[in-house]
Amino acid sequence: MLVESEYVGNKQIADYLCSIGHPTSVEDSMGNFMGLSGRDFLDAIERWIGRSLPADFHTVRAAEDARILREGIEAVAGAVAFIESLPPELPRAIASSSSMEWIGTHLDHLGLRERFEPNIFSGKEHVARGKPAPDIYLHAAAAIGVPIERVAVIEDSPVGVRGAVASGAYVIGLAAGSHCFDGHGERLRALGAHATAHSFDEVAAALA
Repeated sequence: MLVESEYVGNKQIADYLCSIGHPTSVEDSMGNFMGLSGRDFLDAIERWIGRSLPADFHTVRAAEDARILREGIEAVAGAVAFIESLPPELPRAIASSSSMEWIGTHLDHLGLRERFEPNIFSGKEHVARGKPAPDIYLHAAAAIGVPIERVAVIEDSPVGVRGAVASGAYVIGLAAGSHCFDGHGERLRALGAHATAHSFDEVAAALA
């Protein structure tokens, strides 16, 4: 949601799959894999290509992840200013599918870690079931001491919207960033998002 990681990551997946003989566009990758992690992510790719992933997939992806962690990723337009504009007393949390290393490093690149600590949570490390299960949102709500029905979740992936809706939170589907192609907002709305926003200015308006 805060950085352009979905586009960067899904382009890398698409490029790799094309290189091994499975033509895949960035749009294909987004539609099939966005927001997934762990075994669910690997299973989705293997369903798409109809076979097991070559062993070097993990080596190639690890090298790309290391480069991204080292160099950082561009922030989604307006994301940093939006977070910095939130009242200091407003409870907030990160509820991500990524690892704590990934989340923390990118928050450091953006200078936003202190805006969320200690409420930074990983679906890989803090709950038994990742998205689209609602567990990570319920975990984050409990940590900040806010009933889930009073929590607003900003989500830009279909998998995330499904989990956030299932949690009982108010869900804003964010259709900003390079990975949000035409119709992305409508797709998130169809999955149950209560509102959609195409910029962080629209997110702020939806929360007002």
